[in-house]
Amino acid sequence: MDVFSSPSSGSSSKPSPEAVVQQVQKHLAQAYVQELLQTVGEKCFTKCITKPSTSMSGSESSCVSRCVDRYMEAMGIISRTVINSVPR
Repeated sequence: MDVFSSPSSGSSSKPSPEAVVQQVQKHLAQAYVQELLQTVGEKCFTKCITKPSTSMSGSESSCVSRCVDRYMEAMGIISRTVINSVPR
């Protein structure tokens, strides 16, 4: 059960703090992926698709593929840097 949903069985037990943290992390991860896909799609489309039509040319397809790869690589570097900078 999602800790943000109302209980379906009518029980009034509260979720544990760990369950709440896990749900928050899950929702944040989903939001991050959604934002990432939207941003990559917009940026790579703008950069690579010069003449929108019903299909992509070979050069457009290659450009989109390289653009997504570079963006994902950069996001990985940024994520690792942020994680490593957090005091333990």
